[in-house]
Amino acid sequence: MSTDRSRHFRTVFGAASLATLLPLTACGTGSGANSPAPPSSITQAAAHTDQQHLSMTIPGTLAAGFVELQAGLRGHVGMAIMPVGGDKMVTFGDWTTGPAWSTMKVPLTVAALRHNSANSTYAATAAITASDNAAADTLWQSLGSGQEAAKAVEAVLREGGDTRTTVPPTRTRSEHSAFGQAEWTLADQVRFVSRLPCLPQTGNVITLMEQITPNQRWGLGAFTGAEFKGGWGPDLSGAYLVRQFGLVPTPGGQIAVAIAAQPDSGAFSDGMTVLDKLATLMSQHLDELSGGACS
Repeated sequence: MSTDRSRHFRTVFGAASLATLLPLTACGTGSGANSPAPPSSITQAAAHTDQQHLSMTIPGTLAAGFVELQAGLRGHVGMAIMPVGGDKMVTFGDWTTGPAWSTMKVPLTVAALRHNSANSTYAATAAITASDNAAADTLWQSLGSGQEAAKAVEAVLREGGDTRTTVPPTRTRSEHSAFGQAEWTLADQVRFVSRLPCLPQTGNVITLMEQITPNQRWGLGAFTGAEFKGGWGPDLSGAYLVRQFGLVPTPGGQIAVAIAAQPDSGAFSDGMTVLDKLATLMSQHLDELSGGACS
């Protein structure tokens, strides 16, 4: 088992509420015959920047469900969603960034297998499916010096559209991996995973992401066919952050999702429970989410 274990909606398109990206009628235009038809899904509505300053939550939608869920939580939570192959995302919640923990093992494994396809199949498999830290360290060391390894992982992130995340070349906390302490925002993470299937030489890693060990199949693991990776770990006070990202199938294609929870209790189990609740909420509103595919 791996040891890897910040009150209002917002969008990455501006300061608007996520609710503005849900199906809406135009604000102040009435419902006459010349009124434009509302978007049919969150991800379609995301392209309608003329709606980004509206502030309303439609009952029965994913946005309303998230507001209700968040109101009952003690702690911080965040979620980001976008279609595979798309360029618009929606984000919600008050948690936005933190250590990557073991989620960084995905670009690490891609970098390592590209660098040397003869790298241990066991190390790649264990690093992804069981979040094995020793196996991930083996992959990290296979990339050369700490500086070389960090640059190799960053190169994979850049290829996936993440232009900001930097990977520490050395351990900032002696008991934890260097790459796991990289600050990775939900927005950058979901953008990266939305492009992951479209990148060369990533298919083997994505296949491993569908084979996560049973005791780590909480949160996104509840979705049949989901390809995902979790990461978790304590801050300096011992309080856990729990996060996941991955690809979830929908009738219209795949959606990329990144979720995170930092419960006030600091308990890993409480963070895991929040991610389970987020996955359940998503499953009830998949018809609002437009999937996509690589072009």
